[in-house]
Amino acid sequence: MTDWPELDGFLATDPRDVGCEQALQILHVYVDMVLDLDPGLAARRYPGVAVHLAACGPCDDDFHGLLAAAGATS
Repeated sequence: MTDWPELDGFLATDPRDVGCEQALQILHVYVDMVLDLDPGLAARRYPGVAVHLAACGPCDDDFHGLLAAAGATS
């Protein structure tokens, strides 16, 4: 690839990745599915969100924060 790791990461982005904006719009639904049903089902139903969370640290942090908050109230 190149000597620029950030560029390499960008170029290697999975085309299924929905991006931050779309992932955050549905994140509460994704969290509910993970908590109430099955984490695998959530990833199969919303593969673009699953791919995005695996690639985006800040969104993954939001996901885990919502998991923790929702888990504490159920």
